[in-house]
Amino acid sequence: MPATLPPSATALTDEDHALVEAARSTIDAVTDAGPDEDGVHTMGAAVRAADGRIFTGVNVFHFTGGPCAELVALGAARAGGATDLTHVVAVGNHGRGVTSPCGRDRQVLADLHPHVRVILRGPDDLVSVTADELLPFAYDHGAEQV
Repeated sequence: MPATLPPSATALTDEDHALVEAARSTIDAVTDAGPDEDGVHTMGAAVRAADGRIFTGVNVFHFTGGPCAELVALGAARAGGATDLTHVVAVGNHGRGVTSPCGRDRQVLADLHPHVRVILRGPDDLVSVTADELLPFAYDHGAEQV
């Protein structure tokens, strides 16, 4: 059964397409994997702050785990002083296009930036949805800290 888009799903703006391009150009510039090879850096991500600044990052794959590109971009934004983020997107190398965040990234986004808009593939085109809608019935870390 195909996934149903959440109510907040909206079409992309020109600014959103520019964010996708920032993520794509970042991973295209630094990927270390061939089209049929594994590599350490295979995903790029970009986040946009409320003031319009864009921060990028790439994943760091390692068999013991490692940060996804979205988490690296979130860290770069914070290191740059951005605390209010509006959008995030991840893009695969070698033209794989926009990818949906993994479960760990969804949990981090839901906990730290529940209202950030996540760009992902819809049934017909790219759309953005709020992070909190990507993880319904999410574990509530804050509530467990009582």
